[in-house]
Amino acid sequence: MVRARQTRVTRPAAELSSLTTALAELSRRITALAERCAGTEADALSQGLFEVERTLGEAQRRLDRLNRSL
Repeated sequence: MVRARQTRVTRPAAELSSLTTALAELSRRITALAERCAGTEADALSQGLFEVERTLGEAQRRLDRLNRSL
């Protein structure tokens, strides 16, 4: 019975860690695109992408906190 309980706790932690990593990679890709668009005719797109990057950063930090709380 104890083993089943550990599995329930370990599995969400691993998945949260994986999601955090995925968000970090997505954020890096969005940042790279935003930087390429900055100062061009797509500057408005760049600004929007930087907003998305900030939101993803907040989500990543929240997932980190949740993962540490397990």
